[in-house]
This record gives sequence, C-alpha cells and structure tokens, in this order.
Amino acid sequence: MSHRIGIDLGGSKIALGLVSPADEILARRRIDTNAAAGLERVVKRIADEVEALAATLTSEEAVAAVGVGAPGPLDHIKGELLTLVNLPGISNSPFRRVLSERLALPVALDHDAKVAALGEFHFGAGRGRDSMIYIVIGTGVGAAIIYQGALFYGEGNSAGECGHMTVDPRGRPCHCGSRGCLEAYTGGPALSRQYAEMTGDDITGADIAARARSGDERALQVFIDAGRALGIAIASLAMTLNIETFVIGGSVAKAGDLLLEPAHETLPGYAFRAVSERVRVVASRLGEDAPILGAAHMAKRLL
Repeated sequence: MSHRIGIDLGGSKIALGLVSPADEILARRRIDTNAAAGLERVVKRIADEVEALAATLTSEEAVAAVGVGAPGPLDHIKGELLTLVNLPGISNSPFRRVLSERLALPVALDHDAKVAALGEFHFGAGRGRDSMIYIVIGTGVGAAIIYQGALFYGEGNSAGECGHMTVDPRGRPCHCGSRGCLEAYTGGPALSRQYAEMTGDDITGADIAARARSGDERALQVFIDAGRALGIAIASLAMTLNIETFVIGGSVAKAGDLLLEPAHETLPGYAFRAVSERVRVVASRLGEDAPILGAAHMAKRLL
C-alpha cells in the first residue's frame, strides 16, 4: 500500500508526518531546521527522518511519495527555493530535485500557506466546500486561494499576498514601506508593538491573548484592532472573489474569538449584505497538522 510523507519545512523546525492511504497521520518526527548548515546537510537530515518513518511500516507497505511545504518565495513548477530571508543556507537551490534524488522518490514542493490550505480544504474547516481562502497569521500574514477545488496562483505566482492589502491608507507604517497593511495590525510583532506602546510591556502575542482573556482592556483593544483590520480585508476579498469560506490559521489565530469576533462584526460594514451574510470566517481545525496533511495530499498527485 502506498503511504506518503508530508513535510512542513519552517524557519526553526521541520515537522514530518507519515500519512496512510486513508489520509491519517500514523507517525510523526520533528527536528530543528538548522538551515545554516547548508542544503546537502539539511536534505540528509530530512532523508534520515523520512527513512525512520518508513521503517515503521510493514514489509507489504512502502512510502511512495513526499510532499513539502516551505516558506516562500519559491517556484513550485521548477521545485526551487528562491531567496529566503530566514533560511539563507538553503536559499536559491533546486531543493525538490536534491531531495528527490536523495530519497529516490517523487517529491512535490509548494508554498507553506498553500500546502496548509490544501490540508484544511480537503480534511479540515473547508471540507465539503467548493472554494476557500485560507489566511495564515503568524509573524507575517499570507493567504492561499482555492477556487473550484484548485489552488489559484495568479499570473506571477504571487496570488494571496493579503498581508500587504491596505486596510487603512493613513494607518500604521508597515515594514514593506507602505502604510496601513493588514500585517501591520494582525502579525505577531505588530500585536506586541501595539501593546508595548500602550503599556511599556514587551510581550508575545500569546501573552497578550492570555491577558485579554483575563480582562486586560488594553490587551483586548489590541485584538479588537487586529480583528477589525482582518474583517476589512476579508470583506474586500469576498467582494472581489465572491468566495464565502475563510479559514484563519497560524499562531495568532490561536487567540480564537478574541480575533474572529471583531472580524465578524466589522465585515458587514465593508461588503454588500448579499455577500457578507454568506461569508463564514472560521478557525483552522487542523492546526499544525494542516501542512502535513496538505503536503501528503499534494504528493498523492504524483502517484
């Protein structure tokens, strides 16, 4: 029977999952990325983990393909990683080819947000829908668009860069050089920065969420502002694309209703009622399993 391995290649860690033909995660491995060691060493370490997972199978079973979700920018057609600020040791490399040759297996490679979107669409919060937009909110903000069951890439492969949609043209400066970007309100560093400006306390987004749940009004305001910005962005996407299901993932999304309630409340003010009434904004169901299952689903297409 043909099993697959889904890999979530991140800036600090690499998570791997052995996925059955029935799309169940049977076993997991996790290692530090250590990209500074260079492409060959990173690939070898990944291959060692793949082989360890494969060794848990019976003699009648085998790993048939591997899927990888990686930070962008990348070229999913050529299978190349481009200039990755957080992973300079493996930037500008033919990553898919090198890993495939090392494993002697077919390998699929795509942007991590798109891979996680596939996981949610087929197995999580988007299951049963025709189309979906997955917005991932962590250190940065990005999105993946699935239209009529297929990922939409755009003409230059950059569709989904919603983190730099303008939600307030006179708003906060963004590190991209513009002002009022969604990421300047919802990204983890943005939450920390706003709370520090209010209180002088430099704490993480998770800590701000904990304080908000304990009734800290300034922490609550940080999430109200973030949720409003998210609601404006979702309204614009819904009006433009007429897609009704929005799944929110990433570390900041773990704040749950602290973020999603103000987004829901804001949405109707920026979209036609006929559009906004049909929009569903829900949290990821799969969490960290989304990229593993999405990568394994992507790998299935190679069989």
